[in-house]
Amino acid sequence: MPMGLSNNEPCRGRVLVVDDDAGIRRMVRLTLLSGGYEAIEAEDGANAIELMSSSDNPLRLDIIICDISMPKVHGSKVIAFFRERFPSIPIIVLTGYPDTESAVNFIKQGVIDYAIKPIQADKLLLIVAKAMEHRNALKP
Repeated sequence: MPMGLSNNEPCRGRVLVVDDDAGIRRMVRLTLLSGGYEAIEAEDGANAIELMSSSDNPLRLDIIICDISMPKVHGSKVIAFFRERFPSIPIIVLTGYPDTESAVNFIKQGVIDYAIKPIQADKLLLIVAKAMEHRNALKP
């Protein structure tokens, strides 16, 4: 469900937050909102894929933040789907189960950052700002 900003604040970008933990989604959404971003939540990988596949004109997204260990569709499959269908959208992995080997593999697959839960709000905003810079550099 999209969560917008007040009418007088410019939006810095739209971020899809994919995580099966409602508390994490809420924390990330509130952090993003405080940083001037719009946040859209998906409660699992299947919901995220459905959101992006449900119309001829998928949601315009600037960044995706995705958990790895989720029911229904594992985060690695969600990331592979997004890399194939939407290669210009930067992806940030946010996981509670860090693993060096999978971090390296995700970075090789084009994931822009790999962060560990719990994450400080300022660090999350810094990572998102870096991803936006990357996204803006790719725009024509």
